[in-house]
Amino acid sequence: MANYDIERAMQMAMQKGPMRVLLILGIIALLLLFSKPWVQVGAGERGVVLNFGAVQDYVLGEGLHFRIPVVQTVVPMDVRVQKSVTSAAAASSDLQDVSSDVALNYHIIPDKANVVYQTIGIEFKNRIIDPAVQEVVKAVTARYTAEELITKRPAVSEAMRTTLAERLMAYNIAVDAFSIVGFSFSKIFMEAIEAKQTAEQLALKARRDLERIKIEAEQKITAATAEAESLRIQREVISPDLIDLRRIEANLRAIEKWNGVLPQVTGAGAVPFIGLGDPTRR
Repeated sequence: MANYDIERAMQMAMQKGPMRVLLILGIIALLLLFSKPWVQVGAGERGVVLNFGAVQDYVLGEGLHFRIPVVQTVVPMDVRVQKSVTSAAAASSDLQDVSSDVALNYHIIPDKANVVYQTIGIEFKNRIIDPAVQEVVKAVTARYTAEELITKRPAVSEAMRTTLAERLMAYNIAVDAFSIVGFSFSKIFMEAIEAKQTAEQLALKARRDLERIKIEAEQKITAATAEAESLRIQREVISPDLIDLRRIEANLRAIEKWNGVLPQVTGAGAVPFIGLGDPTRR
């Protein structure tokens, strides 16, 4: 009887053992599922690792990573190129009010995403980008006159881009592109610019008309000179022998055209005469 009880107890223990193991494994799986011991860093992002809120000195790249539940938190940071359009009011060196619209393309340096998060946070555009753009636009605009801002626009844009790149690099933010969308000036200044442009256009037209008249006069003088030279050469070539030759040629042409009939004339002894007169006067 005692042996039977022992065997039965052993069988019951063996039956309950696998169930306990499965139960324990199920509980562990649920704990892992809810605690999420892994993290996925998306394309164009970097993961900033926090141990109980303390920023670590390494950055997670794109892909799937494991983390210690409860202890570690991963904050995603976008490191792709971002665009910012800012309006800035400034004054030129000749004290003209200037309103500028500028566009900036920038990105966080991927390997420094943890430093940016630690020193600035995720609101770096409002805290760093916009104030830096405002300050740089004002500083560079003050170096040029209002007219130079229009005529030297590429140089102004490059000066702003270089200055802004140096300023933002200190915060581990790189400038990819910078462009001036537009300048706006006061109404009085714009009217003055239009009046100046109109005067310059009229002056240019007057100079072109003067050049045209001068060229036409020179052409007429050249043509008259050439004609006079041609007449002079013709006079030098004409000689008494040439005149006699022309007279003989004219008489021969008259003989060729004569039909052999004498003209009807009145008066005794009237006969036709050929070759009378100077053929050059006919």
